[in-house]
Amino acid sequence: MPSPAPDGDINPALLGVGRIVKPHGLRGDVIVSLTTNRDERAAVGSVLTDADGRTFEVVRSSRHKGRFIVTFRGINGIDAAEALREVALFAPPLSDPDALWVHDLIGSLVVDAAGVALGTVTGVQANPASDLLVLDGGALVPLRFVTSSVPGVRVEVDVPEGLFDL
Repeated sequence: MPSPAPDGDINPALLGVGRIVKPHGLRGDVIVSLTTNRDERAAVGSVLTDADGRTFEVVRSSRHKGRFIVTFRGINGIDAAEALREVALFAPPLSDPDALWVHDLIGSLVVDAAGVALGTVTGVQANPASDLLVLDGGALVPLRFVTSSVPGVRVEVDVPEGLFDL
């Protein structure tokens, strides 16, 4: 069985990556729903953490109806799997220099190509065409306009004229 972290607190550097939905079968397998588009979070060898600091190592995983059937080391039998129902799963950030991560965008100053400050990112809103940076003044900037970023500090955008006109 996974063991809790010594202090019992979730590491603030970990990101929410999914949750255990329910048991699957009698052997201890569970259905995991990822909230990330990075399927490697459910790959064999991955280690996930819950909010209590318990760690779960993936020893077997397969896609199943848009989710994953996962076997975690030390989770044996339906009772152990049932105890994990609705447990949130966390993992450290992945290193991908070409990716924009929401946790790196929040709090960043947004500037245009001329260096003019447009606001600070307070959130990222999902949108079918392009996710949107939500700025502290209420403006929305499509992510497709981001030209560069310094994680957690600055995001440069190249926006069409009139985007900020009210």
